[in-house]
Amino acid sequence: MARRSAPPNSGPAYYSGASRGALSDPNESAFSAFLRNEIFAPEKIPGNLSIVTGVTVFLGGIAAIRTWGDILIPA
Repeated sequence: MARRSAPPNSGPAYYSGASRGALSDPNESAFSAFLRNEIFAPEKIPGNLSIVTGVTVFLGGIAAIRTWGDILIPA
């Protein structure tokens, strides 16, 4: 069986630690780095909006049932 290797010029196969990028502040806290990388990153905004929409509909349904649930039961 042939040995498979990485394509030429693909870079190291280990974690280099350069994920923070050149524009990040070295004094930035872990929380603000998380917000920048996971919450406000442009490529992750559509997924984050769908999560927020789902949670909002779920909590709205709970509030509606607690408020108007008595009219759903026939008297």
